[in-house]
Amino acid sequence: MNPIIPVIAGPTAVGKTAVSIALARLLDAEIVSADSRQIYAPFRIGTAHPSDQELQSARHHLIGELGLEAPYSAGRFAQRIQDIIPGITAREKRAIVVGGSTLYVHALIEGLSDIPPVDSSIRTSLNQELERDGSEELHKALLSVDPDYAATLDSTKTQRIVRGLEVYRGTGRPLSHFHQPPPLPGQRYQLIVLHVERDLLYERIDERVDEMLAGGLLEECRQALEAAPDQSLNAWRTIGYQELLPWMDGEYDLNEAIRLIKRNSRRYAKRQLTWYKRYADAVWIDTADKDPESIASHIEKGL
Repeated sequence: MNPIIPVIAGPTAVGKTAVSIALARLLDAEIVSADSRQIYAPFRIGTAHPSDQELQSARHHLIGELGLEAPYSAGRFAQRIQDIIPGITAREKRAIVVGGSTLYVHALIEGLSDIPPVDSSIRTSLNQELERDGSEELHKALLSVDPDYAATLDSTKTQRIVRGLEVYRGTGRPLSHFHQPPPLPGQRYQLIVLHVERDLLYERIDERVDEMLAGGLLEECRQALEAAPDQSLNAWRTIGYQELLPWMDGEYDLNEAIRLIKRNSRRYAKRQLTWYKRYADAVWIDTADKDPESIASHIEKGL
């Protein structure tokens, strides 16, 4: 049986890279990026690529491999994973997946889906049923309409049960109908979500943006725009760059661009944390006042 692959996730600026490097040393592992933007070579500063020293300390995959014109998606990530992780295993190394791109992590662990939007009132009604009737009754209801999906759960997985019923009631089709399987069926993962208290996280985000600006973000953006001037490219919808384009076009001043980068980064971090709450089996680790080595040691003991 293949060893469990730790998946280090969490919001931007929480410290995922440092923890992954420390864990790679402990596990003799290679690191796979599940970040939708670090794949772009021109976006090194604004997407917080690992430093040269960090890249040398452990082999990395899916960092800085593409130009801005190249398409990239969760589906393409899932395809690449099918070669990368078995290759790591063949080298008798462990694999660590690291990244904050929520859909990429989901594609890895649970597969992708193409589910139409569902009216929010359905979830509200189901939560009321859950409180009134209990999770076992809802699990029975799910078994009757989506036995394939229900068979993967027990009555303690309340969020997933509600989601299964929500999709069925909203679309008329079972959730299992929409699922594409994970790229590596049978592989075991442990999702680890790093987090800190919100005010501290937002402070870290603001500090990181200031460091990026001091490290040459503006010039990096100018050079990237010269190389790839088509602003409709998906890559340009990256926080830290999308806010600078209007500044370059004279639509607002630099202070406003910086304010927007910090604001949008904080909003993104909030969305990331909300997303990861859906995974009942995730291990949450508060990184405040802990060094990366101690966090990595804690993770290793839990694998």
